[in-house]
Amino acid sequence: MNNFEHLSDYASFVLLMFYASTMSEPITTIPAKYRRGRGALGNPANRFEARSVEDLPERWEADGEGAGRSIVFEEIAKTAITYNTSPDISFDRSINPYHGCEHGCTYCFARPSHAYLGYSPGLDLERILVARPNIAEVLRKELAAKRYAPAPLALGTSTDPYQPVEKERKIMRDVLQVLGETNHPVGITTKGSLIERDIDLIAPLAEKGLAWVGISITSLNKDISRAMEPRVPSPQKRLQTIERLAKSGIPVRLMIAPIVPGLTDSELERIIAAGADAGACAASTINFRLPREAAPIFEQWLRESFPERAEKVLAKVREVHGGKLYDSRWGHRFKGQGIWADLLRQRFDVAIAKNRLKHRLPPLRTDLFRPPRGESAQLSLFDEMP
Repeated sequence: MNNFEHLSDYASFVLLMFYASTMSEPITTIPAKYRRGRGALGNPANRFEARSVEDLPERWEADGEGAGRSIVFEEIAKTAITYNTSPDISFDRSINPYHGCEHGCTYCFARPSHAYLGYSPGLDLERILVARPNIAEVLRKELAAKRYAPAPLALGTSTDPYQPVEKERKIMRDVLQVLGETNHPVGITTKGSLIERDIDLIAPLAEKGLAWVGISITSLNKDISRAMEPRVPSPQKRLQTIERLAKSGIPVRLMIAPIVPGLTDSELERIIAAGADAGACAASTINFRLPREAAPIFEQWLRESFPERAEKVLAKVREVHGGKLYDSRWGHRFKGQGIWADLLRQRFDVAIAKNRLKHRLPPLRTDLFRPPRGESAQLSLFDEMP
């Protein structure tokens, strides 16, 4: 082969990868040795970029550890509390100490949000993280504002606040200290056993009716769990976390979320029974949903990890969403529709009644809130002056 022939082949390859990167689903599967311990199989193009090049195995090889090594950037937060008006969500405000999540859940509905930061919703979500180290300081100022009216804050609604990077960063612990000082109500959702570190901060809030915790368990099967949630503590470890939180007086809600039809739905009753035995006092579930890039990322993983089940799982997902992999309409996206969705809800209701679990935890108190004191709080008052 002469140089011109080689150049022609290479140019054709580059053009092929350019056009492939504009498609709606990931094209290149990064070899397993470069993505050890990760959920996504590749890095689909960012939908906001006019031009992009699909990741190639050679780039991951040059990166040394490939996707196995996490990269953490810092963002100086200007605001701490994010407000929403969605009728599908029971809370109106939340805090996210991190963007991105090392847990790498293949079904993660938050994957599309990573595109807003300029990254891919695939492997980038799991390996390129953004920490917000000053968020507790900003939160203190926001809680000191004269117009602030307390209501339960949700933590863990997008990415997990107790993912592995939190062990070193301790940003979540800083946030809890501010909430404890101000008697502010908080609901925490996590898959991470690292939350046990902060029992000393959460238990006093719970004693006052100001805190509860939701622990998510999707499967009791270790093999399925490890494949689907590669850097999440084992199901047994999460059951132990429920037990330790409950024994510390912290109300715990077992969250079977999501239930993957054709893959984990047969475990519903066993998960509920195990959570009740561990000390959970309530349980909830949510319909399986795959918004935007989450759909092709999950489908690619499913066909590699469970090829014999792939068609059955995808057919069930479409059945629940009216023939599509996702129905974004309010009132539909979390509940689903059809016979399978109705039967699942009936099974759930029977199982939690049998195990004496509640559908909901008691509402958190807001009447004990007191604005923060100190230098940072006083400065925030001056910020509000005309």
